[in-house]
Amino acid sequence: MTRVTTTWATQETTSAALGALAAEGATGALSGERGIVYLSAGRVVHVESAFTPDLGSLLTRSGAVPSDGWWDAVDRGGTQHRVGHRLVDSGRLSAGALEVCHLGALFDAAYFVLAHDTRAHRFRPGAVHWLGAVRSVPVDAVVRESGRRRALLDRIWPDPAIDTVPLTRVPGAGRADLPVRRGRTLTQVDGVRTAAQIASSLACRTYHTLVELRRLAADGLVVAAPPPPVAPPLAPGPDPGGTVWDDPDTALLRRLRHALEAL
Repeated sequence: MTRVTTTWATQETTSAALGALAAEGATGALSGERGIVYLSAGRVVHVESAFTPDLGSLLTRSGAVPSDGWWDAVDRGGTQHRVGHRLVDSGRLSAGALEVCHLGALFDAAYFVLAHDTRAHRFRPGAVHWLGAVRSVPVDAVVRESGRRRALLDRIWPDPAIDTVPLTRVPGAGRADLPVRRGRTLTQVDGVRTAAQIASSLACRTYHTLVELRRLAADGLVVAAPPPPVAPPLAPGPDPGGTVWDDPDTALLRRLRHALEAL
């Protein structure tokens, strides 16, 4: 088995690499195709993924922490890896609320990193997340929960593309009698936003948004948006015959000079 306690690439899956790191009690950051898992003494302390809103977005959009308060904590505590402590010490957020929000963001991001178990890229020993220690979770618990979420979502609608691509509404499909949360989610589907962007706009957990989007897909109300058309290459124009085209600003200055000379 390839060892992963170096910065070199590994051929293992992300879950297998995490299992090896947990057994070694490693501290650092494991990068995968869909995100980064941060470990401390072999336990998961934070997970980041581009497919989920970050913790700051969830806290500020929900109104739990004002935007200026969040960025003040980042500015003052980021370099010391104590942003979470700054939020609590300043009285902007209780320790319990921070822990709940942090674990929610951790498991949401871990679903994308681990549920489809893509290849791990590299491990950076000693890397620490700027948020700082909030709550650690055993690796096997994170892997198990990610698998449980994938199984549940696939039972609702077995198309994982819904989780990551821009979504659009099905033209002419009815929407009567939708539950409130599902109706709110449907209003955010515009052909451009992905599930993560919809979750961010609703200040909602990504996993809860995925559940509603898969149900909307199962009801025939939402599908993956078609890819944008590719513009054909421009045909070459006629040879300008050596004409030198002025930069627009230069041409404007010349016209102004000529006008002034005429006056």
